[in-house]
Amino acid sequence: MKAQVYLPEEVMVRRALEALLRALGPVEVNRFLTLPRQRRLDAVQRHRQWQATLDKDQFFDQVFGETALQTAEE
Repeated sequence: MKAQVYLPEEVMVRRALEALLRALGPVEVNRFLTLPRQRRLDAVQRHRQWQATLDKDQFFDQVFGETALQTAEE
């Protein structure tokens, strides 16, 4: 198997922009680069959202219930 050699970041960015320009043209490249990006939720917010939908009893049964113990023993 051949070892992978990474391009320097500047070369990679230049080649990517050239490929985008060839494929899309300058106006569409500009649109693509300025698309709004979804922001990732903070880990605490993500955890709180998960907890809000959590059924405590069902979760405890999955983690500490008889089937969880049997699976752990196997």
